[in-house]
Amino acid sequence: MRMNPTNDCPERAVNSTLLRLLPKVDDCIHTLQQQEILAEVSFKSLTRLIRLYIDQVRQDILRGVELSSGDMEQERFISRMIDFILHKQRVRFRRVINCTGVIIHTNLGRSILPKQTMDALYYAGGRYSNLEFDLDTGERGSRYSLVEELLCELTGAEAALVVNNNAAAVLIVLETLAKGKEVIVSRGQLVEIGGSFRIPDIMSRSGADLVEVGATNRTHLRDYENAISENTGLLLKVHCSNYRIIGFTKEVDNQELVTLGRQRDIPVVEDLGSGCLVDLSRFGLMKEPTVQEVVASGVDVVTFSGDKLLGGPQAGIIVGRKKIIDTIKKNPLNRALRIDKFTLSGLESILRLYRDEPTALETIPSLAMIAAPVEVVDKRARRLLRRLRRDMKEQCRISIVDSTSRVGGGAMPEQNVPSRSIALEPVHLSVNELERALRKQEIAVIGRIEDDRLLLDMRTVLDDELALIHKSLLQIFS
Repeated sequence: MRMNPTNDCPERAVNSTLLRLLPKVDDCIHTLQQQEILAEVSFKSLTRLIRLYIDQVRQDILRGVELSSGDMEQERFISRMIDFILHKQRVRFRRVINCTGVIIHTNLGRSILPKQTMDALYYAGGRYSNLEFDLDTGERGSRYSLVEELLCELTGAEAALVVNNNAAAVLIVLETLAKGKEVIVSRGQLVEIGGSFRIPDIMSRSGADLVEVGATNRTHLRDYENAISENTGLLLKVHCSNYRIIGFTKEVDNQELVTLGRQRDIPVVEDLGSGCLVDLSRFGLMKEPTVQEVVASGVDVVTFSGDKLLGGPQAGIIVGRKKIIDTIKKNPLNRALRIDKFTLSGLESILRLYRDEPTALETIPSLAMIAAPVEVVDKRARRLLRRLRRDMKEQCRISIVDSTSRVGGGAMPEQNVPSRSIALEPVHLSVNELERALRKQEIAVIGRIEDDRLLLDMRTVLDDELALIHKSLLQIFS
């Protein structure tokens, strides 16, 4: 390939030499079309990316970025251009290996799905389905009926509706039941969750008026009683699943609030946030109310997420009294917030697993990770330790350490789950360089840095990912 001068040389002589060394696009195309590694890149994309890379280098030169004539040599220039093109062609939505110890990791896709659910998603997308077709009558059906019966069976509710996430669930409930009316909420429950989602903001969007009662740490039944007016639309309780107020505190329990709501003919709604169908306190975690328990307390409407403690796809699930749920279903917002066939198929698959609780605990990955004894995690860590010490003990100090995992997903903020981690202390790299190198792998490995060591928490690693972690570290250290 011939390096040719360019016509747009800058005035500064120090840059002119490097600018003249920039290659012609046609010469680059001719050279790169012969590279087997780029065989899958279309001519149009190749041309666009070559122009983009040359322009990027040109701008670097003009900005005074330190480059030498050696950087412009054909072999080095082409090699870097190939790396640039491969990076740009790489799929953006990619698999990662979660070694953070955060089980329901919001930034890494929250709950992962079991094989049964993935099989269901394949058929939902790869074949026609009865999404809105009643196979019994041969007429148009309702997509919600596909999971409503299961949700009622598992929660004890009279009716159910599913929208695309829990924020949407809260929005449509408020907009249906309290638009233009007042909603009474305990001041200590006005939470903000990830993505700057705040209860007061969603309430404002719904057209409801917020009425705060009580103090930040203590709210009494009389606070609700005194705030009720002829314009009160509902009493809202928000389960503080992502933070805790401890010490001198008090909240009104569901039975008291439900009794008050019945006396004044005002519906009571509880946003559970990260709702769960299984009592996880048996695994040493703090007791969290299950959806079944909240429904049984008499609350009129309960909302919760599908992709957090439930362990399914992203969804906002609404269960409660049939009369109210039917009204919510008729809200025009429902069409804008409705779920697609993939969510329906995935959610039905997950819910079916809950019909047998031991099966759910064993097969739903999020629950299995929470329930796994630390001895099981330790065995996984030792299997990886043996592989790493065999192949790279000269390049890195490797050990197993006690660590702490988290449930994540805005749930159980005070809960530490005992775990085991592989601790890596590289000899010739900094810990930050090692973390970055693992993150840049084709299948990124995401750990966490503590005490100048990179920790790979084995509680959130699947057994078939051990070989991939081993391979990535071998590539880095070799």
